[in-house]
Formats: sequence, structure tokens, C-alpha cells
Amino acid sequence: MTDRFPQFIDRLLSHEGGYSADRNDPGNWTGGRVGAGELRGTKFGIAANTYPTLDIKGLTRAKAVEIYRRDFWQAARADRLPPVVGFQLLDAAVNSGIRQATRWLQRAVGVADDGVIGPITLAAIKRADPNDIVLLFNAERLDFMTRLTNWTHHGRGWARRIAGNLRHAAADN
Repeated sequence: MTDRFPQFIDRLLSHEGGYSADRNDPGNWTGGRVGAGELRGTKFGIAANTYPTLDIKGLTRAKAVEIYRRDFWQAARADRLPPVVGFQLLDAAVNSGIRQATRWLQRAVGVADDGVIGPITLAAIKRADPNDIVLLFNAERLDFMTRLTNWTHHGRGWARRIAGNLRHAAADN
């Protein structure tokens, strides 16, 4: 199987900005809440709340890519999925966490949504049409996001991100 991660990480990083230290963004704080811990910011989508000891401001693109491969792509087992599904899972895992993204994937393939990709989930993915998975997965993702309290502030950007991902899915299948 061809390693699609280099192509997919370029897509993903097109969604993620440069350095930001917005005081109103809980992800920019090492404590995960506004005003909790140190304000270290976010860069390339790598946030202080998830990596509180990392020098976010000094983070290089190469180091961010290494983190994404290890902590998201491989940890979510996206490399074991059809590429059209793997990218969708990677992007959602970065945006909402691996467990939540995995639950959307599990709902899309009709298995218990425990947030862990194991043999039952992998077998269900193998049986399903990858294009159907992508549609159902993104339906779950959008439905979830519209219920978040910060949808009014971030919803337009999230919806555009998912719309772009659906365009990528059409190219990937």
C-alpha cells in the first residue's frame, strides 16, 4: 500500500494556521481552559493544551509533521484504512480528537462506538463501500459539531473544512 501520509499532511496543514496566541482560545493554554496554565499558543494546529511542555512558538513544520504521523495518523490507525477514509479520520482526529473521530467512523460502519479501532471496526470498514463511509462519517461529524456551544463562532470554518474534505474524497476514491 502506498504511503499517502505526505500528501494528506499537506492537505491537513492547509487548514491549520501559523502561530497563534489568542487568549480566548482554550487550546492555547497549557491547562486547556482560558486562563489556566501558561499561554503558549498553537502552531500548525499543534496546541499547548495537548502538548503543554512543547515549545509551540519554536515548533518547526518538520516537527509538527512528525507529531501528526506518530500521534494522529499511526495512533488512529489511519494507515490501515482505505485512503479516502484514512484522510477523513486523520483530519477529524486532529480537529476533535482520535476517540471522537473514531466514534464517528464506527457509527458510519454500524459497529459499537467505543472509540477504539479494533478487529471488529476494521472488518466492518473492509465490508463497507469507502464512499458511503465518507458520507456517513462526515454526516456524524457535522451533526456533532452543530451541537457544540462554540458552533456560532467556529461553525462556518468547520463547515468549510468539511466541505473541502468532501472534495478531497471525490478525488481520492
